[in-house]
Amino acid sequence: MRTDKLNAEFKRYIAEILTRKVKDPRITEMFTIVQVDCDNDLSYAKVYVSIFSTNPEKGAATFAAIKENAHVVRREISRNMHIRKVPEFLFVLDTSMEYGAKIGNILNEINKKTNN
Repeated sequence: MRTDKLNAEFKRYIAEILTRKVKDPRITEMFTIVQVDCDNDLSYAKVYVSIFSTNPEKGAATFAAIKENAHVVRREISRNMHIRKVPEFLFVLDTSMEYGAKIGNILNEINKKTNN
């Protein structure tokens, strides 16, 4: 229960820090913090990030910049949240949105063929 609350707080803070505090010029694409999964002892937290980009290179550069600024995120969270231990954040690219769009396109094509 406690980790669920912390995950929600981390998600909110991480998104805010990356959009407002991190001034990396490589972060050019839109992104969303989809989910944060903290382990029970608060050593590590996986942060799932979805990048919205039509340019794969810019999307990859944005994700690389986010990963490289993990230390900034951790420092800002330790300053703003009143918890004893701040986990190390491991950023993971979440491709479920792309996968869902691909499946949606396939289903639309099948639907078109069956209606003709």
